[in-house]
Amino acid sequence: MSTKPAALDGIKVLDLSRVLAGPWCTQILADLGADVVKIERPGVGDDTRTWGPPFVKDANGHDTDQASYFTSCNRNKRSVTIDMATPKGQALLQQMAAQADIVVENFKTGGLKQYGLDQESLRVANPRLIYCSVTGFGHDGPYAERAGYDLMIQAMTGMMSITGRPDGEPGGGPLRVGVALTDLFTGVYASTAILAALQVRDRTGEGQHIDMALLDVGMAILANQASAFLNTGKAPGRQGNTHPSLAPYQDFPTQDGSMLLAIGNNGQFARFCEAAGHAEWAADERFATNTLRVKHRGVLIPMMEDLTRTRTTADWVALLEDKAVPCGPINDIAQAFDDAQVKARGLAVTLPRDAGDGIASITGVASPLRLTATPPVLRRAPPALGQHTQEVLAEMGVDATRFEALRAAGVV
Repeated sequence: MSTKPAALDGIKVLDLSRVLAGPWCTQILADLGADVVKIERPGVGDDTRTWGPPFVKDANGHDTDQASYFTSCNRNKRSVTIDMATPKGQALLQQMAAQADIVVENFKTGGLKQYGLDQESLRVANPRLIYCSVTGFGHDGPYAERAGYDLMIQAMTGMMSITGRPDGEPGGGPLRVGVALTDLFTGVYASTAILAALQVRDRTGEGQHIDMALLDVGMAILANQASAFLNTGKAPGRQGNTHPSLAPYQDFPTQDGSMLLAIGNNGQFARFCEAAGHAEWAADERFATNTLRVKHRGVLIPMMEDLTRTRTTADWVALLEDKAVPCGPINDIAQAFDDAQVKARGLAVTLPRDAGDGIASITGVASPLRLTATPPVLRRAPPALGQHTQEVLAEMGVDATRFEALRAAGVV
């Protein structure tokens, strides 16, 4: 917990998003100090609250009905339950938007207009509002009305076509990335766009609409693979853990498992060869440059594999770590969190939760944003459904009597 002022202190975010891309964006803003109020459907909540197993355990070690998925992207937020399908619920949300700096939503194109919560309506009442929409395919084009999911986007953009082992090899075929990569990157891009819009608002006094599409992000993060196609006309394919433009840059067998070598330049290759007792490889005309090593990888890699099998992974890491040769183990997630550097950086953080549901605390991954003057803040564990409804509405002037009436009517 930091005691320093946070970067986004005083910024209010109305979070109408659910699942992952939108909540990932708003968690970044929340970690930077924004007051994020997450709106959820009464009695139901965000879809990911039930996306389990696995489930968060209570103080006695028993499973609760809270899926751990939800906790990954909803730290530092306040949960408020409001039924936006009711006129009174819409009025409450419109009042909240009028007082907000940012709205983030991920409804289908046009889905919020019927509730008066679309960007055109809300920005009339609050011209300073920054309104970020997250959809599968954006607000124009032939697919604008379609729902979009990360797996679908990974397939459509070609990400799966370059992930996995080549056809013809054991286990060959297209694979999805092990996390919802497109959703996560969309959240990061969205938070970046919002911060840029805040800077523009400081200059002009005006907010704006941000149109974030998973498809756009999925195409953008193809990065060098997209550039390769656009400039050669040849679509890259799957090649397992090898790299299309670098060699040796892949996994290698060891005496007790596997390791990863990520050699990115000629100096690193020469230092590896010297340390491994084969300095002559770096002088070989077939391997003298990276381009040549890529061309002759079919010769080089089997030679290296024969060598790497002669030592354990730990021995290779110890041999190369002071030679500036990138080398490391291929960990599972348990091993990763047990790593000395991960522990030193404090990347697992536990926050207490006092919501009366038997969950004493929730552990998550620390923010990777390390600002020296305004570091991320950890204020709240991921909330229970509706945990802060009365608190937030009281800040809006809703007294206890009115609150009970709204609850009795099913509005909150």
